[in-house]
Amino acid sequence: MNKPLEFGVQSWCFRNFKDNEDVARKVREIGVDKIEISGAHAKFHDLAAWKDVVKTYRDGGVSIVSLGVETLVGDPSERDFFECAAAAGAKHISVHFKVDSFPTAIRQAQKFSDEFGVRLGVHSHGGYMFGGQPDVLDHLVKLGTPQVGVCIDTAWCMQIGPHLGNPVEWVKRYSGRIYGIHFKDFVFGPDGQWSDTVVGEGNLKLPAFVQALKADGFDGMAVIEYESDPQNPVPALKRCVEAMRSHA
Repeated sequence: MNKPLEFGVQSWCFRNFKDNEDVARKVREIGVDKIEISGAHAKFHDLAAWKDVVKTYRDGGVSIVSLGVETLVGDPSERDFFECAAAAGAKHISVHFKVDSFPTAIRQAQKFSDEFGVRLGVHSHGGYMFGGQPDVLDHLVKLGTPQVGVCIDTAWCMQIGPHLGNPVEWVKRYSGRIYGIHFKDFVFGPDGQWSDTVVGEGNLKLPAFVQALKADGFDGMAVIEYESDPQNPVPALKRCVEAMRSHA
């Protein structure tokens, strides 16, 4: 299978289900066997408890490929995120930085990245989050390279508008520095308000985006994410998996 389609799912999709054994079953039910674990399902500052989480997913036939999204501010306790990723065999953490602390946070994160062999993808979280705009992302990646790259969240990328927020163009812009992908899709109303939809059924040009990633040699972490229907996300997530697999 091509690397962009070796995808899993973001655990935030199952945020209303707190039992990790149950979540692992749902991950397999939708048709994948990889997960990016969010703070909704783990306490990353408790390594003993984290090892139990890792075992639960392994026993359920699910591998943990990433953590996140975590905000890094340069606190020494952020070493725990890297230690947890390494304990799970994950090579990626999706992160945010903040405007008042990013120089210190990036320098520290680079050291932890080298120590544990874990890359960081700055999650592009739209126009209201620092790091959601490409000029800011350019600066963060320049400061952090090669340990820090981009995690393109396709829906939030589009949220900043079609001129700057074109996921296909972002593949070209961040060639070689795309460490993670959140395959997610939005539809937009006349007032600019967004809502989740099955990936490929909204504004995301899914075939073109996948082909661009393949052409660029993408080798990072990829998950699907669907935030609606938190009480019953499995049906829509199955459709997301089917949509993705149609481009294999």
